[in-house]
Amino acid sequence: MSLFEFKQVIVVRMDIKMSTGKLAAQVAHAAVTSALEAMKYRKEWFKKWIKEGQKKVVLKVKSEQELVDLWKSVKDELPNALIQDRGLTELPPGTITALGIGPAPESIIDKYTGKLPLL
Repeated sequence: MSLFEFKQVIVVRMDIKMSTGKLAAQVAHAAVTSALEAMKYRKEWFKKWIKEGQKKVVLKVKSEQELVDLWKSVKDELPNALIQDRGLTELPPGTITALGIGPAPESIIDKYTGKLPLL
């Protein structure tokens, strides 16, 4: 049995070139924005996730289409945040870089992300 009932997943595109710092910033944007969505719309999930220690997992996809398809599949069921870069440094404005999902019950998130590889 897992120590965690809740987790947050951040999914990153691997088909665009980002420096390590840029990648970290995009993951952070996805984590924070998705957590704020959970705090607003799924307060109990958010509170339980905080109490458990805020488990996070970072996964990868091969393309923008794969990321957008994943977002479409979770957007009505789970707190989420699809991140688009503002284009101030390395990427063109509007580039979709990452998707934050949850925090939410691990059993629900895994239905959507359980087969994706770790970053």
